[in-house]
Formats: sequence, C-alpha cells, structure tokens
Amino acid sequence: MTGLTQPIDAQRLTLILNDLRLPAIKHNWPEMAARSDKEGWPAARFLAALAEHEIAEHEIAERDRRRIERHLGEARLPPGKTLDSFAFDAVPMISRAQIMAICAGDGWLEQGANIILFGPPGGGKSHLAAAIGLALIENGWRVLFARTSDLVQRLQVARRELTLEAAIAKLDKYHLLILDDMAYVTKDQAETSVLFELISARYEQRSMLITANQPFGEWNRIFPDPAMTLAAVDRLVHHATIFEMNVESYRRRTAVQRRAGAGRPPTYATIKTVERSTPSDNQTDT
Repeated sequence: MTGLTQPIDAQRLTLILNDLRLPAIKHNWPEMAARSDKEGWPAARFLAALAEHEIAEHEIAERDRRRIERHLGEARLPPGKTLDSFAFDAVPMISRAQIMAICAGDGWLEQGANIILFGPPGGGKSHLAAAIGLALIENGWRVLFARTSDLVQRLQVARRELTLEAAIAKLDKYHLLILDDMAYVTKDQAETSVLFELISARYEQRSMLITANQPFGEWNRIFPDPAMTLAAVDRLVHHATIFEMNVESYRRRTAVQRRAGAGRPPTYATIKTVERSTPSDNQTDT
C-alpha cells in the first residue's frame, strides 16, 4: 500500500464503520492494525481481535443502558423535566454552565455536599431539581426524588414499626436525595424529628437537594424547636451551593399573557398562545 492510498483507504474505512455503526472497531482498528503489522498476525486473528473489542464495547454499553433504565425507574422523577426544557433565560440568576458542572456530579456528590433552591411557588425549582436528577442518573449516579411530606410520612411509619434506622440507612444507596417542597412539612414534633434524623444521618455522607419556598429565617415554621432548626440549617449549609430563584411564577405570567391576548384576532392570538404557553408547560413548579 503506497503512502498516497493509505490515508484515502483509512478515510473510506472510517466512513464504512460509521455506516455500519461499529464505533468500537472504528476507535480501535488503527492501534490493532499497527500491532498486527508489527507482530505479523494472520488476517483471521486481526479480524477476531477487532470483533472481540466490538462485542465487549457493545456489552458494556448495553449494561450501562439497562442500569440507567433501572435507576430512572427507581428515581421517581416527575416526567418531562429536563435541562433542555428549562427556560434559563427566565431565571437569570441561574447559570447554565454552573448547572451543567453540577450535573457531572464529580466532587460534590463524593463529598456529600448539598444544593438548596429557594424561591416562590412557580419559579421552576422543582423542574430544575428534577432536571439535575435526570442528568446525574444519565451520568451514572443514583437519585431519589420525593415530596418531603411524603417521605416524612414513610419515615414516621418506620419509626412506629421500630425500623427508622434501617429505613434511613436504605436511602444511603442514593447518591442524591431530592426533597421537594421542604416548607410544606407539618410543624409537628413527630414529623420534624424524623426529618432532622434524616438530615443528620446524611450529613457529610450523602448529598441532598432541597427546594423550599421560605428562606432559612422562616424555617421555625418547619421545626418547632429553635435549637433543632439551627442544627438542621447548620448541617445543610455547611457544604452547600445555594440558589435563590426569586422570579415571577410561570403559571401566573402565562395566565396574564393569555388574558391580555384574549381580544386579539384569532389567527394572531392562536400563534401567540402556542408560543407563550410552552414555558409554563415546561416550568411547572410548586
């Protein structure tokens, strides 16, 4: 093979392997070919080595796909909440680049660090939390999404059955626990006690992402004991990234836009309604 034909043949081979959807062979063949030439492999051995690499890569990819599907099933994420459908332009205090770095999960999840999203109802907190959870699962991490009040009720049942410690330990398998609507937990000694035990158990061990309507100064509405409030906040913020999403409710904004457009000509109103309703559909939040 001459020096002129070799690069042309390599380019053709790359195109062919792309068409055949054989990424492992496309990636590995130059190195394998060099080794084959150096060691004088027969053609059959060269082809067998390439095929083995392709099979191994395919098995790994299939195993990863099944794992992601399994983790998505157990995560209980609300459907349709993705980073692509999150309107970053409507929440200017949220940096897309920073969120993408968070979604890699490297570092902060291993350290048991937390994320806290503050803001009024309808500002996109739940959407962003679920979207981060989805991206983390796709990157190999395990996530559980739960309304705080629902999880607290399950932990209360575990306490009555004398299995609270085991129930909390079972949550350790999740690298990230998303607690949505923290502020809606009833100010009840039994409820807030199990919530505090959960926060304490995960402190510096496993990460939490919390959405809340009220700032820390109003968390005495959640925890009846001021000392417990202080201790809970202290543990959550020690290693935390905090976002304040103080924006107008998407639902309220869309309702105003729809009312404002009611008297326009039908063709114009229909186009605007479709265009403006999309952020609301994508940004449903509590």
